[in-house]
Amino acid sequence: MKKITEEELNKIRNIEFSINRNLYLVCGAITLITMGMALVEFFGRGSFPPPGINFFYIGVVFLYSVHKEMLRWLEEKRTDRHGEIFVYSWIALTVILYIVDFAKKGYYTHSPLGLTLNSLSGVTLTTLEVCGIFIITKLSKVINVILEKR
Repeated sequence: MKKITEEELNKIRNIEFSINRNLYLVCGAITLITMGMALVEFFGRGSFPPPGINFFYIGVVFLYSVHKEMLRWLEEKRTDRHGEIFVYSWIALTVILYIVDFAKKGYYTHSPLGLTLNSLSGVTLTTLEVCGIFIITKLSKVINVILEKR
């Protein structure tokens, strides 16, 4: 098996870093779209169907996160912590929506017909899934550090 040179490894790192930057931009755009759709559903009080984009969105976040971890394992030093923005944004959005609904005495979680609306539950689930991906990537980072010290 041929050993890879440092020059070849740097070329791979540069290509993958560029891909990761693009994945971040795509993930950011889809985050804004997903959050926007969630807000419309929440404030629409049942006037709009559930967005249905959440599963796709979580897949994109997972893809971005796994690729970023791959860069870390390739010892790419230029990686940044932009992914945390997604985590903090979802947490902030969820907390704000809970506060708004609480202040309005459940106005946004109950339809005009008195039915329970699941928009806030959907946002909560998406937030927890994003947090789960974040924790998994942090675990990967810890494992990487432990293996490097051996």
